[in-house]
Amino acid sequence: MHAAEPRRDNSAMKWLRLSALALLVFCSALPELYALDKQPAEVFHSRRVALAARLEGGVAVLFAAEESQLDFMPYRQDSDFYYLTGWNEPGAALLIVSDAPHAPSPRAYKEILFLPTRNFRMEKYTGAKMDAVTPGVQQAAGVDHVEPMAELPAEMNQLIAADHTLYANLWSQPDSAAAKALLGFIGVALGTSALPALHDVTSQVMPLRQVKDDGEIELIKKASAASVLAQRVMMQWWVKPGMTERAIAGAMTAVWMENGCERPSYSPIVGSGVNSTVLHYSANARTMQDGDILLVDAACEYSMYAADITRTVPVNGHFTARQREIYNIVLGAQQAAIDAFVAGKSTINDRDRQDPNSLDTVAYNYINTHGKDLHGQSLGQYWLHGLGHMMGIDVHDPANYPAVLKPGMIFTIEPGIYIPEENLGVRIECNFLVGADGKLIDLDAALPHTADEIEAAMRAK
Repeated sequence: MHAAEPRRDNSAMKWLRLSALALLVFCSALPELYALDKQPAEVFHSRRVALAARLEGGVAVLFAAEESQLDFMPYRQDSDFYYLTGWNEPGAALLIVSDAPHAPSPRAYKEILFLPTRNFRMEKYTGAKMDAVTPGVQQAAGVDHVEPMAELPAEMNQLIAADHTLYANLWSQPDSAAAKALLGFIGVALGTSALPALHDVTSQVMPLRQVKDDGEIELIKKASAASVLAQRVMMQWWVKPGMTERAIAGAMTAVWMENGCERPSYSPIVGSGVNSTVLHYSANARTMQDGDILLVDAACEYSMYAADITRTVPVNGHFTARQREIYNIVLGAQQAAIDAFVAGKSTINDRDRQDPNSLDTVAYNYINTHGKDLHGQSLGQYWLHGLGHMMGIDVHDPANYPAVLKPGMIFTIEPGIYIPEENLGVRIECNFLVGADGKLIDLDAALPHTADEIEAAMRAK
């Protein structure tokens, strides 16, 4: 017992040295590590103008996420709100008035950021915030006008009083309590309770978010780089019999935060043995055993942009023959989808798996024609989810599926086979950018991918 302790300490020191070296290498590629790398103000302005063009003379009001009341839930801005503003404080509202030159009262484009009244007592707990009179707020916001939140109802009343047809062309987040309250106030101001429902503004933001600009791509690359580093550290230093799943998740979280990332993209999935067959397993409570397979679906956000990576590794560093067989089938399915990809034609997340243009169909057909279960049945029945999803500010960025994949889009390819009877689940997930030339770029290419590469990485202490 005592003889083993120095080896554990030595491994820990080696991991710390590796982590520090990797951090130095990663940081040397960045000018600085900010709390959030924010794109220039003109980028957000152009997005607001693009949204206005989709409103057909309407008016949109979007609300920021509220501040969490629980200390263990750190603040994260509403994704659409951040995409349009880059503003990272709670309680704000964004008004976008689109051009309507032929309206009864012609309107020109306008944008206003409304900020709530400061609560100085609460700021002693949560930190200082900005309001509409804070010095420098206009420059910090990068929005044409900044006004107190109390002026939002008056602004809406003025717009609708000038053009009563406008109440039928109001856009907001349909599930927002603040949006519903604003609509109710407008009804009171107009003396009616029969206002039409708000149009869903998220349906108009979604097409804008699907194609990433150069700045977004760089942020996702940074999220991927930190996620790749954590996966590699996991393989080389932390996976071994007797280690807990939770320790793996904790070690990876430390690497992400050391590299300027603010949070995981999602709850880390670290499933060993039978837990590897549970798609969104997140308890991470088991102690790993010799001979187990371990599925690690874990990645991070960098400045609000997500990565999403899965690797499956043998706990003792060596795949059994059966584990390797299933791993290679999943790997082959992923490669088949990559080989079949055609920009502007291929689709992702086709649940029916019948469309010849669907990458899901290609991957499913590969799995279903390679290998058998213990009863001689095809393996297609053990793949339980879609092949992939869009990725960006949200790890599952919004899209209407099946989505046609075009240049500038970033998505995952993640086939899997999950056989509870064998305590054997394998998923391989990589993030791909469709380049301007229509070719796929693997953002996780630096991470071990094949079974041989994974075993070699686990030997490289």
